[in-house]
Amino acid sequence: MNSCRVGHLAESVARFVLLLKGYRLVARNYVTGRGTAAGEVDLIVRRGRTLVFVEVKKRRTFETAAYAVGPNQQRRIRRAAESFVARHPRYDGCDIRFDAFLLWPPCFFVHLKRVF
Repeated sequence: MNSCRVGHLAESVARFVLLLKGYRLVARNYVTGRGTAAGEVDLIVRRGRTLVFVEVKKRRTFETAAYAVGPNQQRRIRRAAESFVARHPRYDGCDIRFDAFLLWPPCFFVHLKRVF
């Protein structure tokens, strides 16, 4: 299975688990701009007045998944979050949170809240 398909499968698992936890899907694979300066978020979900920007990482171990959300990735996610809220003013009054959803074989996962 190629990495793109694995990524989509990981995002589908994350979306399903978050829906079971009471989150509502707002957007998937939200991208702003093009090239290396583009902002990108895998999932945007909402629960009550909290809008959550979720980065999904699937790696061989928990540690490599956790460290995959580095400073550059965090900047891109923040940039995308700012763009999303600016383009969708109905979310302007929401609390904003940045989470990570990490997956590793054979079928382990964890949802980490407020990772940055």
